[in-house]
Amino acid sequence: MSAVRRVLGNVVVQAFLVVIGLVWMTPLAGLFLSSLRSAQDTAEGGWWTVFTSPGELSFDNYSALLGNSGITQAFWNTVLISVPTTVLVVVVAALAGYAFAWLDFPGREPVFLLVVALLVVPVQIGLLPVAKLFGQLGLFGTIPGVVLFHVAYGLPFAVFLLRNYFAEMPKEMLEAARMDGGSEWRIFTRLVLPVGRPAIASLAIFQFLWVWNDMLVALLFADSSSQPLTVQLQSQIRQFGSNIDVLAPGAFLSLVVPVVVFFAFQRHFVQGVMAGSVK
Repeated sequence: MSAVRRVLGNVVVQAFLVVIGLVWMTPLAGLFLSSLRSAQDTAEGGWWTVFTSPGELSFDNYSALLGNSGITQAFWNTVLISVPTTVLVVVVAALAGYAFAWLDFPGREPVFLLVVALLVVPVQIGLLPVAKLFGQLGLFGTIPGVVLFHVAYGLPFAVFLLRNYFAEMPKEMLEAARMDGGSEWRIFTRLVLPVGRPAIASLAIFQFLWVWNDMLVALLFADSSSQPLTVQLQSQIRQFGSNIDVLAPGAFLSLVVPVVVFFAFQRHFVQGVMAGSVK
């Protein structure tokens, strides 16, 4: 009887997870199907009507989207903002996290407390002062300016996360590596980074999603030639109102990239979330 109950319990849990997954994927599927319909078909009925009228579906909207220079340029701007920001945050945070966790240097604890204190500073407080500074430096309205802002405000959390993860590594493991003649750089690259891969992957996913979906910072710091996809889609709504034939495929394009990134690294993400939960 216990085996039957266990099997039934597993079936119920799996069925529940399937239902949750379908509910979570429904908006994405609806947006994708809407992006394949004309504006007239969308105005006449919901996206679910395609199951009875599959002839409504076509890739004409995506052809028009690719012909929209503003949307395509904004997409590549988003890539040029999100990828360098993620790489810089992960690299700097990994180096700083290892230093705060295992290297002795003057002022280590006060500096780390300062980094932790920066976690409570809202982004909105720094918008105007940094905008003024970037204007003086010639970075305002440029992609490097947006990247630098995201890096600066992403580092405190990233350093805090990786430092705490690295600090949980066995001290004996690092001491053995030092006794074998390993330099700090060799220990960091050959030992700490492989062991810390789950946390680093989780950080990279979070950072990429935050920057890719950001609109507040880009709305202030990016001009018309450097604005990302979120700002461009918002301006399309303001200018053309209900041009769903452009907005739907553009929104799906903006949404599908983070989804692909998440599923590509979900194994590392789960390992990072579960890290430290069990001994």
